[in-house]
Parts: sequence; C-alpha cells; structure tokens
Amino acid sequence: MFKGIFTNFKGNLFGGITAGIVALPLALAFGVQSGLGPAAGLYGAIMICFFASLFGGTNTQISGPTAPMTAVSMIVIAGIITANNGSVEQALPYILLVFLLAGLFQVVMGVVGIGKYIRYIPYPVVSGFMTAIGVIILVTQVLPMLGYYAEDDTAYINEFKPQAEEVLLDKILKDEAGEGILVLEDFKETIIRAEGINEAEINKEATTLAQSESSGVLGAIKSLPRAISSISWLEFALAALTIFIIYGFKRITTAVPSTLVALLVVSAGAYFLNLDYRPIEQIPGGFPMPNLDMFASFSFGKISPYVFSALTLAFLGAIDSLLTSVVADNMTKTKHKPNKELVGQGIGNSVAAIFGGIPGAGATIRTVVNIKSGGTTRLSGMVAAILLLVILLALGPVASQIPAAVLAGILITVGIGVMDYKGLKAIPKMQKSEIAVMMVVLVLSVFWNLVYAVGIGLILASVIFMKKMGDLTADQSKVVPLDNADELALPWKDEVEFPNKFREEVFIKRLEGPLFFGYTSDFQLLSEQIPNTAKHVVIRMGKVPYMDQSGLYAMEEVLLELRRRKVKIIFEQLQMQPRILMEKIDIIPDLVPEERIFDNFKETIIYIKNNVEDEV
Repeated sequence: MFKGIFTNFKGNLFGGITAGIVALPLALAFGVQSGLGPAAGLYGAIMICFFASLFGGTNTQISGPTAPMTAVSMIVIAGIITANNGSVEQALPYILLVFLLAGLFQVVMGVVGIGKYIRYIPYPVVSGFMTAIGVIILVTQVLPMLGYYAEDDTAYINEFKPQAEEVLLDKILKDEAGEGILVLEDFKETIIRAEGINEAEINKEATTLAQSESSGVLGAIKSLPRAISSISWLEFALAALTIFIIYGFKRITTAVPSTLVALLVVSAGAYFLNLDYRPIEQIPGGFPMPNLDMFASFSFGKISPYVFSALTLAFLGAIDSLLTSVVADNMTKTKHKPNKELVGQGIGNSVAAIFGGIPGAGATIRTVVNIKSGGTTRLSGMVAAILLLVILLALGPVASQIPAAVLAGILITVGIGVMDYKGLKAIPKMQKSEIAVMMVVLVLSVFWNLVYAVGIGLILASVIFMKKMGDLTADQSKVVPLDNADELALPWKDEVEFPNKFREEVFIKRLEGPLFFGYTSDFQLLSEQIPNTAKHVVIRMGKVPYMDQSGLYAMEEVLLELRRRKVKIIFEQLQMQPRILMEKIDIIPDLVPEERIFDNFKETIIYIKNNVEDEV
C-alpha cells in the first residue's frame, strides 16, 4: 500500500497543498447546498480525500464533495428531514446511515469487480445528468444570491399557520387513536390545550412548511417573485462580486485558484467594512467527532425507503470517480485500478458518514490541479486532507464569518461549469434517439427526481440500442456474406499482400462490430498500442456498421491524440452511418481528409506504397 508513496516528496507536498486550497471553498459551498451546513462539507472533504487516497486505485486522485453527489445528497437529506417533522437533529442519524450505506455499497462494488462495468453508461445519459446538475445548482442558488430565505419571511410563514395547526392536530389525533381513544372534531380546542400546542410550536411548524415549499427547483421558481420583491442588494452585490472575481482573476493568472481569491477578498471586505450581511452557519471548533447516534437509533424502517437512493449515490460516486481516474491516467500516462478505486471511495464515504460529512467522489478539477502542481503519488491527496483539517482546527471560527452570499456565488460558477456544453452544442448533429435520451434525463432530473431520471435514461438508452442492433443484425444477415476473418485479431485475408517493409511505419487496427458506449474505453487504448515507429495508422472500418455518440467522441479523442503525435490516419471501407456522424462534427475532413479514405484495402496499399515509400 505504501510502496513508493514518499517518492517525489516535494512535488506531492506542493500538489496536495494546492489541491487542498482549491477544495476549501468548494467543500464549504457544497456543505451549505446539501442542507447540512458548511461543517458537513468540510468533514466530508477531509475524510474522503484522506481515505480514498490511502486505499484507492488512482495515485493522483483528489476526492471530496462534488456537484453531482451533493445534488443527489440534497434530495435525500430533504426527504428524510421532511419525514422527521422537519427536524434536522432528529433526521441526522438516518441521513448519515444512508450515506454510510452508500459507502458500503461502493466497497462491495469494488470487491465483486463492478468497476470495469461502469463504462457501460451511455454518453447521452451522463450528458443529460450533468447538465441537469448545473441547472439545479443555478436555480436553487438564485434565492440566496438575492438574499431571500423563507425562514425569515414572516408574511410567507403566516400563510402556512392554518396548515401547520392542522398538521400538529393530525399528529395528536394519530397519537390518541393509537392509544385507543376516540377523538371527535368538536374537541379540537381541548386537545390543543391539553397537548400544550402553543403559538411558538405553530410558528415552528409553519416555518418548516415554508422552507419545504421553497426548496428545490420548483420551490425556487415559485418563490422567485417574493425574492425579487424583497431583494437584498447587499447580498446580491456580494454574490455578484464573487462571480466577477472568479471569472476575472483567471484572466490575470491561473497560478492562484480564483475561487479562493474570491472567497478571501469578498469575505474579508464584508467583515472589515462591518457590513450587515448574513454569515454561514457556525462551524464547530475542534476535531470532528463520530456521530454514534446513527447506530443507537437504527431503524431499518426509517431508511428502507432510501436504500435505492443509497445505491444511486454509490453508482454515481463510482462513475464520477472513475471518469476522473481516466483524466488522471491521460495526464500521467498511468493506469488506474478501477475496483481498488471503488473500495477506496467506499471507505472514504463510509468514514465521512460516521463523522457527519456529506458523500463525495473523485473531483476532476482538484485532481488536475494536483497533477499540474507536482503530485504523483497518493501522498498528495493525504496532504490535501491534512491541510483542510488544520484549517478546520485553526480557522473554524474565522470561516464561520464567511457571507452566505459568497458561497452562493461560488456555487453559481460551479453550476455553470458542470454543465456538459459539448453535448449541448452537438444536439443539432445528434441522432434523434440520443437527443431524446439526453432530454428525458435532463428534464426529469430537474423537475422530478435525479435518482429515477438516471434509471429511466439507462433503460431508454438500452432499449433504443437493442432495437438498433437488432435492425442492423437483421439487415446484415440478409445482404452481407460472412467473412472468414481470424477471430484472434490476426491479419485478415486481404492483408497477405501488404509489403513487409512497411510493417514498422504502418500500424493496422481492425475493428469489428459497433463502436458504442460499452466499447469506448477499450477503443481509447488504441493510441497506446501504436509503436513509436508508426507514421500511419490504417483503421479498418468495414465491420463497424454503427457508431453512437459515445463511440464518436471516443474516436475523436483517439484521432486528436494521433494527430498530436503527427501520425496520419487512414480509414478503409468506412460505412455510411459512422461516416455521417464523423462529417457532422468535422472529424472528416479536419482529422481524416477525403484523400485518406478508401473503399477497399487494395486502394489503401496503393496509397501507402506511393506515400510511405517516399517518406522511408
């Protein structure tokens, strides 16, 4: 486990410190967005970053709360709080139990080897989900940016007082009925007095109902007129200034994280100018302590409705982490261990839950910052976690003075950044079926339920894919004779005449079957298979009848890497459907010009003889 961990100590130290600095404002912001407060975000960042680095399978990965994980966690938290009379304290043990269960699910996934199957998530599902996350963050942060909080709106709370009184009365009726006492409608007043329901309790219940009504995307949209009419220009200015600095400072330098600069500058300015702003919730001082109430008050009936949500968190964290691992592999030219990474992430999330932290995953931006700053081993992630712990212990009371509007501004930039613009721009060029999958996931995630939206998207994508494969198989079985190409990837029969003197300069890649989302990760290894002596790559496409959007982007990435290495690409027997897709995003002719696309291998050999021979 610790083999080579202390090599490049200086680089790992600097990489970890830099990544920890980047993680600080995001951890606080994600904690606030989740509904559990900034401390929960910080606790999650510390525990996940340390233990996922220690036990994970990607040496340079920095983990912690991320936008997708926080968005799903927010829904889980809101649901459990509502089911527990609106009390965070009462709901907290069950919330943390769900998070613990998600972490344990991830450990099991890694142990049984599920990591290698994560690649079967189609691109339109991922794209729709990521864009939905961005939209959810943007919409839900509009209210705090405007300085509007339902719990402070007395007029709005008063509207819920009749309903609050009915809710409290219903609870009493249920309690009395449970004891076998028949309660008549005429005795309402008597019951209220007997049970001690007073104005304070009604106000508390009405406040809970108002907060619930204004939460989420639909709640934020409903509350927007109230927020605009009672806008706090100070809070709006602080949030707007934060956004301006985050985007503006990047134009000056990227050596210092602009998010941290915005956090420090705006918070310090607001504090020292003695502005009347709303601070974030108090961050407890001292070392995080385990929350053992979750085990003392365990009730399977309380968390059983959220088992599927825990499983969704586990899968989402797995996808998020392994995608980041691929990014780290591309930057460091290494190979991560997917199943070991899932075990590490699961341990990190489990420990975070025990200490009251929100769940997380591998964070792409923080990982990239770590690598660019010199991090090469898992020590860098552990250093980042230790730095966050030191900040918590030394500066907890100071961090509690950060304006809530500043974190709203930070989250708005996160929401803008997390959306999949590549997928959105490609909509006019995508197949209608893939557009449908993306939009279904996007709309259902934003306006209904993130968890169910992904499940529906996967089912829809699978059904569409199976239909396409069935149609293609049926068509080919009628008109295309079987080829006796070798199944062991040996040269095909028409390659016998290929000149031996070109073997080192020309690499031949034979593709068989559709290039779709389940095959993209294997195909992306193509650039690693090509020897350094190769100057041309022939990609034989005669047996690729279909390519989906995931396969299209995988092809684009491989071709861009080959072009970077100054390797010329040749397509042979390119079929109509893949060709149309590649023309739509300009792979043809930008990466593969028409003069290097041939109908058969004989023409390819002629081209190679005329061109490679001159180069040799």
